[in-house]
Amino acid sequence: MQLLKTTRTNFLNLLNEFSLEQINQIPEGFSNNLIWNFGHLVVTQQLLCYKLSGNKIYISDEILNKYRKGTKPEADATLEEVEELKKLAFDLIDKFEKDYTENKSMFDSYSEYPTSYNYTLKSIEDAIIFNNTHEGVHYGYALALRKAIK
Repeated sequence: MQLLKTTRTNFLNLLNEFSLEQINQIPEGFSNNLIWNFGHLVVTQQLLCYKLSGNKIYISDEILNKYRKGTKPEADATLEEVEELKKLAFDLIDKFEKDYTENKSMFDSYSEYPTSYNYTLKSIEDAIIFNNTHEGVHYGYALALRKAIK
């Protein structure tokens, strides 16, 4: 979980360099913004690790539907939403780490999932590894967005 925490900390530090207006900005040539990429990470981890294991996810339908795969920013995120995503980003990692450590069997029933990365997830361990790759890809997008915004 340390790699996941490090990536999220790096992303949070990047977000904190910008104003609310800037993190909502979609630069020319891009289809999303900094806050969408950050929210997308929060949502995707929940779907890959909890939903595909047949478990309840710990995000609202509103956040799920705004940041899931296949979406794009339709409206600016509010300051309250940004703060909620920042809190969820770390609280949900802690929850997952606790669940995985103390009750790993809750993740035993995993629904196979072919990712758009051309890699099929077959277990919670696959999901954990892939999620770290996914987070790194979106952090890379965020670094490109950072250059386009400044």
